[in-house]
Amino acid sequence: MASAELAQKLQRRLQLEESGTAAEGEEVAKDEEVASGSEGERSSLTASADAELSAKLCRRQDINEGAAQPRRAAVFNPYTEFKEFSRRQIKDMERMFRLYDSGRDGYIDLMELKLMMEKLGAPQTHLGLKNMIKEVDEDFDGKLSFREFLLIFHKAAAGELEEDSGLLTLAKLSEIDVSIEGVKGAKNFFEAKVQALSSASKFEAEIKAEQDERKREEEERKYRRAAFRELKSAFTQ
Repeated sequence: MASAELAQKLQRRLQLEESGTAAEGEEVAKDEEVASGSEGERSSLTASADAELSAKLCRRQDINEGAAQPRRAAVFNPYTEFKEFSRRQIKDMERMFRLYDSGRDGYIDLMELKLMMEKLGAPQTHLGLKNMIKEVDEDFDGKLSFREFLLIFHKAAAGELEEDSGLLTLAKLSEIDVSIEGVKGAKNFFEAKVQALSSASKFEAEIKAEQDERKREEEERKYRRAAFRELKSAFTQ
């Protein structure tokens, strides 16, 4: 009787040990599966990063060897984009833009536009200023870039602004002469001018005029320096 009871206990202990070993085996298998999945995911990410880096290195090598052209950001050229204005007019607009860009960040924000309109003698409400910016704000950043500033005069010259528009008021009150006939007749004026002169000859004539102007100013400076030296030598004798 005792032998039979002892045999049952030993068999029971053996079953428990076997079941424990099996459970441990299942847990180990699960851990290995998770680790394998994580390793596979890491391998996939590493392969993707390696492919991206390889593509960049290949493109850089192609550029260095002359087999590909580097990507260049579009450069804004006011003289070619706003051909209806002369170089002098665009320079006048640029001076005005820089005058009111007090933050020197290349933009006229709401407060700077508020100051501009007050200086021009046509103060606007907060809502009015926001509407002015909204009319030409192509990138929706709530401020005016130089290109958007030029759009004000472009729209004014083309008669695309309403009479009660704050932007039309800005164009009229500025000291920039966009047309001999005035803002409303500027479109016909520009069309007639384009028909009379080609853009190339007009551009070349303006550059030559600027060069002549600089040459004349340099000659005047030389003359003043010579006169000053002559006057100084008279006092030192």
